[in-house]
Amino acid sequence: MPEQKVSLPAKLINGGVAGLVGVTCVFPIDLAKTRLQNQQGARVYSGMLDCLTKTVRMEGYFGMYRGAAVNLTLVTPEKAIKLASNDIFRQYLSHDGKLPLWGEILAGCGAGTCQVVVTTPMEMLKIQLQDAGRLVAQRSDPVSASAPAPTGSQAVQPGHTTTYRPSGLSITLELLRTKGFKGLYRGIGATLLRDIPFSMIYFPLFAKLNAVGRKGDLHGNLRDRASFLQSFMAGCAAGSVAAVTVTPLDVIKTRIQTLQKGVGEDSYRGIIDCTRRILSREGLLAFLKGATCRALVIAPLFGIAQGVYFLGIGEHVMELLG
Repeated sequence: MPEQKVSLPAKLINGGVAGLVGVTCVFPIDLAKTRLQNQQGARVYSGMLDCLTKTVRMEGYFGMYRGAAVNLTLVTPEKAIKLASNDIFRQYLSHDGKLPLWGEILAGCGAGTCQVVVTTPMEMLKIQLQDAGRLVAQRSDPVSASAPAPTGSQAVQPGHTTTYRPSGLSITLELLRTKGFKGLYRGIGATLLRDIPFSMIYFPLFAKLNAVGRKGDLHGNLRDRASFLQSFMAGCAAGSVAAVTVTPLDVIKTRIQTLQKGVGEDSYRGIIDCTRRILSREGLLAFLKGATCRALVIAPLFGIAQGVYFLGIGEHVMELLG
């Protein structure tokens, strides 16, 4: 059976809808992940549940959704690019409807590379908004506040107000004013270092899991469409494996992209400097900070994304429009 031609507009719609649904469901856990990964030395939060409990107590229910507006605005093009480009690369690399493993990995690599144009500024802004509450909580904690600041740290000074809550727009304007357009792309190297291996693991693994139990023709081409449940579970499983695998790279990326540091916290000059400082000051286990949160974010996020994606909402929309 010849492989169906990819409809780019439909894939973009599918990816966008999938991203919106997924992010809305898991954003509070993603906020906890960011705050846990940024902790250095004295801890404000002992774990994910403690972080979410303290966030609600100090900032209210909607405090768990700080940065969600930026994420929801940019996740549509980000997920659309990621999922659609993977489909396009897979189609391009296929021969007679068959795609070898190296082709699946290469397609994932291409998808991870393409998405970074949106992912980097999206996460750059999101991280600042998510971490603002942690800095306030740290300044109100006498133990954390008394920690000495290491050389090179851009710490929050005691005289500065700790109740300021930046907005995505104010951060964007400040970055453009002080750093120019490249300021929004701080950490792009670390983002590529995380997203390319993630996609190289995720997409081939998802394709294999999504094909389990499905019937094929004499040439090995799948004839039936995956069910929503199978796509959802395959997305969850593949997402969890890929997310945990690249967590050390995500920690590095988060630290580099965090502009304002708390008392006693390091700032970094790049990927190598960040890796060296984390290893020397916090040990190997620091590279796994937020691993549980990350798995709990990525698993349902990609499960929902793939489930919605394979429902073909975009194709139905294009039919109505056409």
